[in-house]
Amino acid sequence: MSLNCNEINVILSELKLDGNFIQDVIQPGYDMLALCVYAGGAARTVLICTAQNVCRLHETRRKVVRNDKPLRFMEFLRSNIRGSWIDSCRQIGLQRIVELRLSHGGRSFVMYIRLWSNAANVVVCTPDNVILDSMYRRPARNEVTGARFSLPEPDGAPLREWPVRDFADVQAEYAAAHPDAAPLTFNEKVDRWYGERAAALSREALLKQAEKWYAASKNRQTAALERLEAKRRDFASAGRYRRYGDLILTYPRLLDGTSRFIECEDYEGGGVVRIAVDPAKSAQENAADYYGRYKKARSGADDLQNDIERARRQLAQLESRYQEILDERNPVRIEQLLRRNSTPKQLQKKGHPGLDFTVNGWYILVGRDADENDELLRRHVRGSDWWLHVRDVPGGYVFIKNRPGKTVPLDILLDAANLAVHYSKARNAGKVDLYYTQVKHLRRAKNGPKGLVLPTNEKNICIEPDKRRLARLESGG
Repeated sequence: MSLNCNEINVILSELKLDGNFIQDVIQPGYDMLALCVYAGGAARTVLICTAQNVCRLHETRRKVVRNDKPLRFMEFLRSNIRGSWIDSCRQIGLQRIVELRLSHGGRSFVMYIRLWSNAANVVVCTPDNVILDSMYRRPARNEVTGARFSLPEPDGAPLREWPVRDFADVQAEYAAAHPDAAPLTFNEKVDRWYGERAAALSREALLKQAEKWYAASKNRQTAALERLEAKRRDFASAGRYRRYGDLILTYPRLLDGTSRFIECEDYEGGGVVRIAVDPAKSAQENAADYYGRYKKARSGADDLQNDIERARRQLAQLESRYQEILDERNPVRIEQLLRRNSTPKQLQKKGHPGLDFTVNGWYILVGRDADENDELLRRHVRGSDWWLHVRDVPGGYVFIKNRPGKTVPLDILLDAANLAVHYSKARNAGKVDLYYTQVKHLRRAKNGPKGLVLPTNEKNICIEPDKRRLARLESGG
């Protein structure tokens, strides 16, 4: 349980931080910070914890271990806040936000310590609340360098009477061990209580967070695997499309130009079969449609099997990662594992610049600007890979990685073409012309800008941008 607003007020009244000097700053972990302060000939350590369910601020007598690797926020605080005087310290209303006003060498700062279990943070601002840096950079909350830090508006609701815990068990244990000692201060009780229980409380909260992440990820990946399995079952019965085409050509007289179905004897399976047809098309055209569906199903079967195997591997990796979290006892390590697993796809480190998509076993790379285009050309594609670009319009390069013995299907070419249009200045146009060729037929423009190439042996393709196709690509479907 985190400290409530009234407990924070008791803590601050005992700390009396006004006029204290900040001698040093220590950040032992991503969610903990210690201010080493000095006043009246005595040095103290003020601990700030932003971990979920154990958010708190209090004096500690426990040793604060330095992190082996200096963390970003600690380096910022040491450069700017170390050596500051605390001009004032107060809690803003009952919002569980502590405001420290600091001065150092003619400069002034405001440090906000927000002790909310689901959104705790430490933010350092200029006197007019422009953010200089923060423990957690949260773009969704506009808590990034250069943004303006906003305090919550009072909602007018009646204030809740939060009780101040007495931590009687802590006092009783201390009194039993030190019968002649004075009673513990509230800060000392808080320090002892959380020192014994914080790890367990933090681990419990993190495991709940991990459970939500695991359930959402498993549901998403299982649904994707089920869609692939359903498509494979459909492909397994692809032979019927060829038989339907044969039957239509065998009984062309049954197409009367009005009916959407024909019924005829099935010479292979026996009995009567009902076949859907397009009354506006001839027997040859209807049969060609079924032959095309048969060919597409057969050619996609191998790619589909690759996708299914990859989806199964991803599910197995998910199970393994979740089990690793459950087996971990150290809350810091659990948080690190969750950070690794919950990093948004667009922020994950890749071995190449730009974006990448995998569709039916085909790998597509997208450069979005001249730097990414040039880097992809230099280090991440080969001569047999395919290159697409919008004709006569600035934009990104799209590459389809070659698969030996395979011809790029039309659907994959259309996917790549839509990506090329989307990442160009023609994205809002109607019909768009593109050209494509293999990378080995590209020649760098002499004295031209970075990434500029001149294609030869190119082919042309004209498309109308398809938003549904782009949505499918972006969703990974």
